[in-house]
Amino acid sequence: MVELTTLHLIFSLFLGFIILFLITRQDTSLICIAGVFALALVATGTLTGSISGIFNSFSYAIKELTPTILVISVIVAMSKVLEQTGIIDVMVKPFEKLMKNANVTFWVVGILMMIVSFFFWPSPAVALLGAVLLPLAIRSGLPPIGVAIAMNLFGHGIALSGDFVIQGAPKITADAAGLPVSEVVSASVPLVIVMGAVTTITAFIMLKRDMKRGKIDTTPTVNAEVKKEAGLLKSWQRRLFAILIPIIFGLDIVAMFYFKLQGGDATALIGGTAVIILLFLSMLTYKKKGLEKVTESFIDGFQFGFKVFGPVIPIAAFFYLGDSGFFQILGNALPANSTGIVNDLGLALAHSMPMNSGVAAGTLTLVGAITGLDGSGFSGISLAGSVAALFSHAIGGGAAVLTALGQVSAIWVGGGTLIPWALIPVAAICNVSPFELARRNLIPVVVGLVVTTIVAMFLI
Repeated sequence: MVELTTLHLIFSLFLGFIILFLITRQDTSLICIAGVFALALVATGTLTGSISGIFNSFSYAIKELTPTILVISVIVAMSKVLEQTGIIDVMVKPFEKLMKNANVTFWVVGILMMIVSFFFWPSPAVALLGAVLLPLAIRSGLPPIGVAIAMNLFGHGIALSGDFVIQGAPKITADAAGLPVSEVVSASVPLVIVMGAVTTITAFIMLKRDMKRGKIDTTPTVNAEVKKEAGLLKSWQRRLFAILIPIIFGLDIVAMFYFKLQGGDATALIGGTAVIILLFLSMLTYKKKGLEKVTESFIDGFQFGFKVFGPVIPIAAFFYLGDSGFFQILGNALPANSTGIVNDLGLALAHSMPMNSGVAAGTLTLVGAITGLDGSGFSGISLAGSVAALFSHAIGGGAAVLTALGQVSAIWVGGGTLIPWALIPVAAICNVSPFELARRNLIPVVVGLVVTTIVAMFLI
């Protein structure tokens, strides 16, 4: 086991402060920067090194987040052109009868997000569905934060934690636990169902309660500044493009499946397609002014993207120091056998607990949650598999259930529904604060993890 050092203690201390700030609805940027400074000061031993560490951590965070910033920016730019030309209104028509009110819309948006995410993971699904469904969802009475909650819990929560189709997550955890992938997938089915049902129902009840109390702003804010311009396209052209654009993105889905594109590759395909659609529509619609409009759209999109991501960069910088980013930013100040601060903390917790089925299940949930704090969800699930194998030997069984429980916990926390910077894709598309989304997800996800852990105790 890795020996815990002052760096582990400092990270844990500031992590506690960050959670406290989030719960009390305080901005966490300052405390995150202070955490980076403290870690850098201990790691480098010099004042200049600690000051440089702040800038280097910001630079690293921006580099890691750039693909997400880009895809959000171009999707927003494209969606503005679709709104200006009125194409978006034609595209959402088929859903109008289905999405009659806020109650129905919450579940329709969530289920559609879950289905697409099962096949292509949540990030591309956010880009595919967000721009089309959001205006209609808001029109039906569901506020932007409600749309964000539905898309996030069903996509980054249910679909990603089970990962039944692509099976990237269960492959990692199963290999670490020394189990067949099919065994982990089977064991995860009841846990994913329980976690998904408890979390989404709790979130829905809390959302409806706050809407009735007037605590949620239901004013449409997404692209509210976009004004439709009459006469840009004829009605038959709007109908044609309303059909062609979904077909084009549908071909992207086929390409993802055929060429086995996942994660960043799938997101890049969606982003590139959005750029081409933006270019074509701008030139066709605005003709001689098309070149100007293309540049205008990109400026609007990138302004939006960096405005949304700006407050999150300090938080991302701190949490990257909890993962492998530490070694690239601050060097080799951790023990030689360390794989990152959050993994070390999770492993230390696992080795410090007495063993029985109840304690094993509770510890796996905590280990998964701790390793998910880096905002990745996937970086720590191999540790969850290893710990599950260790615990199953100690209690005489339950390896698959424990492995699945660690996987579900890590991905729900870090994949992400609770770490603000991991929530950016959904928050950006819906134009809501990732911090507010994290706060609203906190109670439903914690309740879901508690109930799922109790269910797992009986399945071991």
